[in-house]
Amino acid sequence: MKTNECQEGILFHICNRRALKTMASKVSCLYVLTVVCWASALWYLSITRPTSSYTGSKPFSHLTVARKNFTFGNIRTRPINPHSFEFLINEPNKCEKNIPFLVILISTTHKEFDARQAIRETWGDENNFKGIKIATLFLLGKNADPVLNQMVEQESQIFHDIIVEDFIDSYHNLTLKTLMGMRWVATFCSKAKYVMKTDSDIFVNMDNLIYKLLKPSTKPRRRYFTGYVINGGPIRDVRSKWYMPRDLYPDSNYPPFCSGTGYIFSADVAELIYKTSLHTRLLHLEDVYVGLCLRKLGIHPFQNSGFNHWKMAYSLCRYRRVITVHQISPEEMHRIWNDMSSKKHLRC
Repeated sequence: MKTNECQEGILFHICNRRALKTMASKVSCLYVLTVVCWASALWYLSITRPTSSYTGSKPFSHLTVARKNFTFGNIRTRPINPHSFEFLINEPNKCEKNIPFLVILISTTHKEFDARQAIRETWGDENNFKGIKIATLFLLGKNADPVLNQMVEQESQIFHDIIVEDFIDSYHNLTLKTLMGMRWVATFCSKAKYVMKTDSDIFVNMDNLIYKLLKPSTKPRRRYFTGYVINGGPIRDVRSKWYMPRDLYPDSNYPPFCSGTGYIFSADVAELIYKTSLHTRLLHLEDVYVGLCLRKLGIHPFQNSGFNHWKMAYSLCRYRRVITVHQISPEEMHRIWNDMSSKKHLRC
């Protein structure tokens, strides 16, 4: 499976675009071609390629990356966490024509194409709300396997909704991924009203988020942060996914923080968190780290019961009351979205 085969397929689609309009299928030809490329690449990797390691060669060599000079004023001390990463894939012009009311930052990994496509076709569709501009972006680092990097590059050239920096994409680098999103908003979309950070296995009730929480008709809030607020402390068990070494974080309690499965903040907070992170020792637990930055800024996150960081069995009336639900597969995403969209006229 080679990248140029995908490129030829994309060119074939463009040449036959008019003919494809007669297809009754809801799924676009671009989607079909991308799925075929992804499936072939993953099959190829699973049976023919050994696990490779990054050797220092720079992927995406033929991708032209547009990037603005990134500087913040009023930083008087030397950064201890400079975030000196380069954009490998960027969408610097996404907010230039129309300023978004909401920017959605979705943390994802290279192999989660099905999840990304499900979000594009359901709650993450930027055209769901007439008169309300929404910008959706998927956040990734760099994968150790160049084939996966090339597939994400091809996907980016089709959908223009992916940003990548040159840190290694891993669970322990989730904090870097979120800081990349904060940096992007502060640099390329600072005039947006609100930002949501979430994950690729989250279902978002956009009606509740837009009309009941953010309320476009009201004056935008400043220094605002909300989600499912957790008050807890570090886990010292080395077997835990959320293990925190004492030498990295000696305190017995974390500051209040919002579950990383989904939280909302006013766009001005993106720059504030990014600037604060430059002088805050990095922690691998992304949501805890954001909470540390908020404490330094004197911003207290508001509790909102609509944000769920667990899986919840589907029922129309139950899902109408929430903003986020965790652990939703791509198939469930389509099924829930279709059911809720087709039954808006029904009362609970």
